[in-house]
Amino acid sequence: MGYRKAVLIFFAAVLWSLPLPAAAQSETPETSPETGMTIERLTRLIEAVDAEAERLGGDAWRFTVAELPVTVIADATHDRMRIIVPIAEAEKLDREILVRVMQANFDTALDARYSIARGLLWSAFVHPLGSLSDDDFLSGIGQTVNLARTFGTTFFSGALSFGGGDSRGLLERELIEELLKKKQDI
Repeated sequence: MGYRKAVLIFFAAVLWSLPLPAAAQSETPETSPETGMTIERLTRLIEAVDAEAERLGGDAWRFTVAELPVTVIADATHDRMRIIVPIAEAEKLDREILVRVMQANFDTALDARYSIARGLLWSAFVHPLGSLSDDDFLSGIGQTVNLARTFGTTFFSGALSFGGGDSRGLLERELIEELLKKKQDI
């Protein structure tokens, strides 16, 4: 088994074993306080991305995109939604990488961001549930997966590069375009 695959299996096991935040474990209304995205619609979009997606307790899902484990946690009561993908053990990151991650957060990560929680570096996309569109959600999945895939190389989400920072990278829009086509199936 290759190194990358072993690392992904390790992080998938860590991710699957993490307890869900209290908000995701509680019963929440089916829609957000706004009139936007519903939990039912979110479920259908996730299933269009990965038919084998696992619904966890409450409003949380785990599934795979481009061989990476993705978790979505929604909280309609507080009008929030989060997409997260594990990347690396935070304590093993050297200063140069941490600086590079912060640079990417400024100009090439765009809507997704690198973050550290529970001892891991993650790519994360956070959005109000009520104003979340299908395209925002699918693009958010693509951006978080792209940040994980490009960690250590271009540190690029695949969306626009805002510019003005220190990052220079290749545009990796292909995954986002592929995910945006998934909504046509529902």
